[in-house]
Amino acid sequence: MNTTEHVTNKGQGTTRIPNKLLNEKSPYLLQHVYNPVNWYPWCEEAFTKAREENRPIFLSIGYSTCHWCHVMAHECFEDEEIAEMLNNNFVSIKVDKEERPDIDTVYMTVCQATTGHGGWPLTILMTPDQKPFYAATYIPKETRYGMIGLWDLLNQVNRQWKSKQEDLVRTGDQLADIMKREFECRSDSGTVSKDLIDLAVTQFKQNFDHDFGGFGNEPKFPTPHNLMFLLRYASQTADEQILFMVENTLKHMYRGGIYDHIGYGFSRYSTDAKWLVPHFEKMLYDNAMLTIAYLETYQYTKNPLYRMVAEQTLEYIRREMTDREGGFYCAQDADVEGVEGKYYVFTPDEINAILDNKDGSFFCDYFDITKDGNFEGASIPNLIKAPELKSNNERVEHLCEKVYSERLNRYKLHKDDKILTSWNALMISAYAKAGQVLQKEEYIDVAKRAVEFINTRLTDEEGMLYIRYREDKKAYLGLLDDYAFYSMALLCLYETTFDIDYLKRAVVLTDKMIDQFWDSQSGGFFLNSKDSEQLIYRPKEVYDGAIPSGNSVAGYVLQRLSNLTANPHYKEYADKQLSFLAGQVKDYPAGHSFSCMAMMEALYPSKEIVCIAARTNSAYANNRAAGIQEDHQELLDYLANNFEPNTVVLLKSPNNEDELIKIADYVNNYHIINDKTTYYICENHSCQAPRNDLPVVEKVIQKK
Repeated sequence: MNTTEHVTNKGQGTTRIPNKLLNEKSPYLLQHVYNPVNWYPWCEEAFTKAREENRPIFLSIGYSTCHWCHVMAHECFEDEEIAEMLNNNFVSIKVDKEERPDIDTVYMTVCQATTGHGGWPLTILMTPDQKPFYAATYIPKETRYGMIGLWDLLNQVNRQWKSKQEDLVRTGDQLADIMKREFECRSDSGTVSKDLIDLAVTQFKQNFDHDFGGFGNEPKFPTPHNLMFLLRYASQTADEQILFMVENTLKHMYRGGIYDHIGYGFSRYSTDAKWLVPHFEKMLYDNAMLTIAYLETYQYTKNPLYRMVAEQTLEYIRREMTDREGGFYCAQDADVEGVEGKYYVFTPDEINAILDNKDGSFFCDYFDITKDGNFEGASIPNLIKAPELKSNNERVEHLCEKVYSERLNRYKLHKDDKILTSWNALMISAYAKAGQVLQKEEYIDVAKRAVEFINTRLTDEEGMLYIRYREDKKAYLGLLDDYAFYSMALLCLYETTFDIDYLKRAVVLTDKMIDQFWDSQSGGFFLNSKDSEQLIYRPKEVYDGAIPSGNSVAGYVLQRLSNLTANPHYKEYADKQLSFLAGQVKDYPAGHSFSCMAMMEALYPSKEIVCIAARTNSAYANNRAAGIQEDHQELLDYLANNFEPNTVVLLKSPNNEDELIKIADYVNNYHIINDKTTYYICENHSCQAPRNDLPVVEKVIQKK
């Protein structure tokens, strides 16, 4: 295999030799293959070299669509002087934080604890036994504006390592001990109460931006799980002020440039209060959870605008982020030709070159594309100044298709095409939710294909999950997020299709999650499993950042399964997990909104419906979903049209009753009455008499 690359640099032909990242699958690591830095992936070979040669380790963590990762790479890692310093005095390791979130979590926690902030690129200097003594994020090559440059930092560390190595080792030992005590052995438990929920709501109220939606100052992140929590609170309490906070945020995000009005989908965050100027990278997880937030708000309010945004976002995922086998890619880059946002912005002249003058003028007026521009001399299409928002406009849609086609051809946008189990699970939940709320089989089919992808490509013979798949290879034993998120997705797909196979798989994975990740001494779930590589400590993540924590989703899954199955095993673990979460989130529950959602499953009125199918037909034998819809369309219609997050439904039929009884044995006593489809309903631990007529069922469900 030829491992050299011939390139032209300033008119001179040069040959670049790859480093040890050459055989990696991560797009981020492959971006650094031809750096002059002798990068290693995270591997024992690198640590052995560091120990044998007594060198400190330079650890750099990032991801392929990270703008500042690109900047630091160009300034530092492509620089021969920096490379020589690193190669002669350090062992340099590159990690893709999306492939190894366990490593990233450990060292990001160190960075946040020692500097008060975090982010990517993450820069760590540590001993050969992986104990950090220095942490930072982006570092320029040269010292400037009070920020130490990488050249000066490396020189200082190199001198100190050779003259006062024991000081750096002592610092590393101390930091590792602190991390282990604070983040591995945390054991505070608390009382699960509505006081925590109310405090979270109060904190959101205090930080709400009444003018443009969202919470806090810029930069503003979508954090859709905050909106999902608040919508549940508004639903349970009929609080119109909280509903306004949700809707105001969703509308303003759609108006702004954070939403791609031409090609659909959301960027990662906004740099300003109005949601106008985004950081242009698009992440799978944002678009998955925002789709759910818009769908649920549509389900609750019936405002067609929210449905349109959800469907457009799913269309973006289908055409740009879906693998031919059914999995979903990670992200799209913010940069083109080294310029952030260049792919997404337009001038009036560029629009007029695509459309005729009349349409071009209309298009520019509609999306506020002006001669002066709103972003570095060009314009980000937006609807901030639009007097009203409409759910559809055929003329606008037609013109957007033309502009979108031209945009695809003018620049090539980098795509991180690795497939992650946890993020795919979030998108499965989004498509399943869309299938349920909008009653479209095409969305259910997409979710099913993605489930099949995970089952065949990201699962081994023992049923264990893996983190990443790319180029026909899965890698890295799954983390808590993979099990918790995928179990949640399977439960969501079961609630959409009533296919018992999805419920069975969710049960199996939840049992594995408990076995592999549960902390039997202090409660809660570790991020990495007992069988995975052990780092300087086993982290437990509880804080809900850009995505919910694995612990919060695990709490939600356990409580949901407890409600569905009435299995005391899941009830026991749900209670213990919610108590653990209550102890962790009590100081700032607004930072743990998905944990609050899990608690709401236990605190607020719950309803359990068991539907006993009256018959099985040939359609059901060949297609479970088709058969169910034929016999229970009224129930599906109700579940689609009503936002009832604390309602769980089981379907018992002649085809699945043996398997269902193994999961939820109480349904063994539920039988058909009057030879008609029969509904058994329990609410707040009180059960109604079985009924055949759905109008009565609806009346019971709608009671508060």
